[in-house]
Amino acid sequence: MVPISSMIEQHAEEACFLILLHDHAVRAPHYDLDDLSKLDERIDAHLDGLRIAGSTGLETLLAQLGPHTVGEMFASVLLSFEAANAQALSRLSEHLRTAMETERGYLMALGWLDWERVSPWIDRMLSSPEPLFRRLGLAACGMHRHDPGPALLAGLSDAAPSVLARAARTAGELRRRDLLPAIRAQCLQVDAATRFWANWAAAQMGDQQALEPLRSFAEQPGEFQYRALCVLLTWQEREPSIAWIRQWVQDPRDRRIGIQALGLLGDPVCVPWLIQQMSDLPYARVAGEAFSLITGADLALLDLELQALPDFDAGPNDNPEDPNVAMDPDENLPWPDPQAIDGWWHANGGDFQVGNRYMLGLAHGEHSFQQALVRGQQRQRVAAACGLARFRPTEVLFPTSAPAWRQKRLLG
Repeated sequence: MVPISSMIEQHAEEACFLILLHDHAVRAPHYDLDDLSKLDERIDAHLDGLRIAGSTGLETLLAQLGPHTVGEMFASVLLSFEAANAQALSRLSEHLRTAMETERGYLMALGWLDWERVSPWIDRMLSSPEPLFRRLGLAACGMHRHDPGPALLAGLSDAAPSVLARAARTAGELRRRDLLPAIRAQCLQVDAATRFWANWAAAQMGDQQALEPLRSFAEQPGEFQYRALCVLLTWQEREPSIAWIRQWVQDPRDRRIGIQALGLLGDPVCVPWLIQQMSDLPYARVAGEAFSLITGADLALLDLELQALPDFDAGPNDNPEDPNVAMDPDENLPWPDPQAIDGWWHANGGDFQVGNRYMLGLAHGEHSFQQALVRGQQRQRVAAACGLARFRPTEVLFPTSAPAWRQKRLLG
């Protein structure tokens, strides 16, 4: 018989690993809402094992906390909130002050828990003298799409750049148009995160002045690039978007993101060129993704994948002298078969009208974005949430990173 302590440690290890996988999955090109749902159920099953263990389960997790233990922080925070264990939450706060990398785990737990469970603690966070906790409080409100009231306006004039950035992001997620003057006041901030989230939020509310700063974020590789692209190509008019993308795809260094931009733009005029790119190995898979985003053609389902995989490795190698340490961003995308796809396009291209914009085979509109949120992959769903926001200007932004059960409830 397996000792109880070993079972608890196994539940802890699995829950911590799976929540890190979830953190990756919500931005991944190969997870849809049903995949997220299955992953969430696996996480919950291991959390149940820790819940049943009571204080022993929590103590096991707390003993494992270190400078980089994001998963352990997630599970510890979750169990502490569920038990309303003020002593454990105090220990976690102390740990967080010296191990800032684990903040991601704390945030994920706040987003995972029911609002009723975290709300009694949020006012305390929002009024904290420490920027760390004001930031966490604003983040929790944003993730749950719950309006923090006057604290949001206070956050938009906070002395700490990290609080300012989170306040701008939360205001954008909640679509607080009444706060647009306060958001605009932060659009030229020196701090990159504050500048990005302020312009991101302003653009989500239809502010055309925010598009130019977003273009500079879309042109720079990094954490804000794809988010900037999604919002920019939702709100920017077709002609300037095409002119801008045309400059990009001419330079091999920018071609991959240019191809992604064409998929987000959704104009079938670019499909023949995308099919050409599928023969160029560094761009083949992202071109296939862009093609699918426009047409809705599932490469695996329609047998439009290559049968023999090419010999191509874009990821880091074993050479310690090689500066390339980045993982292949397209590793989870299928390899398209250019000839088969060309044949499919000749048979089906007549269903698409040049000059119109499409997502997953449907003309851009409230219905197509709603459908993409129901059946799309996560990277497609992030773009669909931005598109839907344009058609529903008074609604909060759809939370594509929320636990799957909550997303399904919102989608009806």
